[in-house]
Amino acid sequence: MSARTSVVIVGGGIAGLTAAWELTGAGDGPDASTPRIELLEASERLGGVLASEQFAGRVIDLGPDGFLARRPEAVTLARELGLEDRLEPIAASGASIWLKGALEPLPAGLVLGVPTSAKALKAMRGLSRSSRWSVWRDEHVPRKLKITHDVSIGSILRAKLGSELTYQLIEPMVGGIQAGRVDNLSAATVFPALFEAAQRGGSLMKALRPAGGGPSTASAERVLGPLFMSLTSGVGSLASELERQLRERGVVIRTSTAATALRPSPSGSYPFEVDTADTSTGASAVILATPAPVAGRLTSNLHEHMGQLSTIDSAGAAMITFVFNANDTELPASGTGVLIPLGTEWNDDIMMTTALTFLDRKWHHLQRDGEILLRAHVGRIDDRRSEVLGDEALIERVRREITTVLGRAGTPLFARVQRWPQGLPQYYVGHQDLVNQARQGLAPFAIRLAGSAYDGVGIPASIGSGRRAAREVRELLNAGN
Repeated sequence: MSARTSVVIVGGGIAGLTAAWELTGAGDGPDASTPRIELLEASERLGGVLASEQFAGRVIDLGPDGFLARRPEAVTLARELGLEDRLEPIAASGASIWLKGALEPLPAGLVLGVPTSAKALKAMRGLSRSSRWSVWRDEHVPRKLKITHDVSIGSILRAKLGSELTYQLIEPMVGGIQAGRVDNLSAATVFPALFEAAQRGGSLMKALRPAGGGPSTASAERVLGPLFMSLTSGVGSLASELERQLRERGVVIRTSTAATALRPSPSGSYPFEVDTADTSTGASAVILATPAPVAGRLTSNLHEHMGQLSTIDSAGAAMITFVFNANDTELPASGTGVLIPLGTEWNDDIMMTTALTFLDRKWHHLQRDGEILLRAHVGRIDDRRSEVLGDEALIERVRREITTVLGRAGTPLFARVQRWPQGLPQYYVGHQDLVNQARQGLAPFAIRLAGSAYDGVGIPASIGSGRRAAREVRELLNAGN
């Protein structure tokens, strides 16, 4: 009698959990062909950066507070889990930016911070005349730029729009999403629309404009639905509900259990064995949903390219969530937050805060009378100052910076620090080639990679990555039967 097929998933973030969900039949549930599944997670909890908790009389997220809803993966997963009635669309739009000591509304028509017309920047007092000239030039007499292979986002932006717009207007948004620097980040993988626009030649801004001018925000919502959504139970409930239902489906879940080795085992019942400190599990197939360096270490004995995964760096960041009294704190008239350019001077120093998010403007379920729920973001790949400050010192430093930006902010009623030391993988120039080589190296084996280090850092991308890996494994197992 042949042994039951066995799949070991290493890594219990959203990608690993979704891979297990897909292997157990997703929304349809398990059937006779469902393999035995064992999921190993090195930390004491599942979900990775997806985590929610009670704070000041409401459930807040300690990681991402929402997800892109016009990609289907996260919304589809929530519905499969029975969480559809908890989905909530974003309640506001727009944002401000802190330029030269003043708040200015971000203009409409930006594509990840990149303007699509010179007219949109006319009202921005914090930008110099030379920066306005650079966007006029791009519309009318654009600089030539030949792109034949992957380059950094910054190299395209500086060549076409100049340094001031690159670092003061665009990097706060696109760099903030990755907690990275535009001069290092891959245009082809982080900002493919920019990469394709640059390859076409001519005006970068015109190439980024939606075809036909694009619908208004209101029209787009009517046709496409809201741009972002969250869950009233917290985005972290995606992970907790996955864990609950996966356990009901018989998935073996082991937390505080790191994989120490992945070994071929051609003489046994299974082709692979996955070791921990005290066990060895036979596997017909393996899904590695870990940070890239861990995956590289576990597979370095299988192919020479696998060691290159250790070069995928990750940025640390921290989020400080505040509750302020609404009577002694003043926010901009509209918008869901404020972007702060890197290198912004502050009290003979450089501001540590890179962005503010007005959480209770974004999400109705977080609103409370007389209170303001605000989150400050600190940390980039090359700014680790927050790591040497204790929580109380970090709260006080950031509170003072918030007061500078908003003009008025009272004593916090509550404050909470959440640190993510390795939260965001960095997609440097050549990232896609590196990932492709690693996947090609694993192609002869029933081992697949999944997670934010490979296919995008957002929640929908990570969910899609986990599903893709699971489907490929299922096809391999079916082909072997």
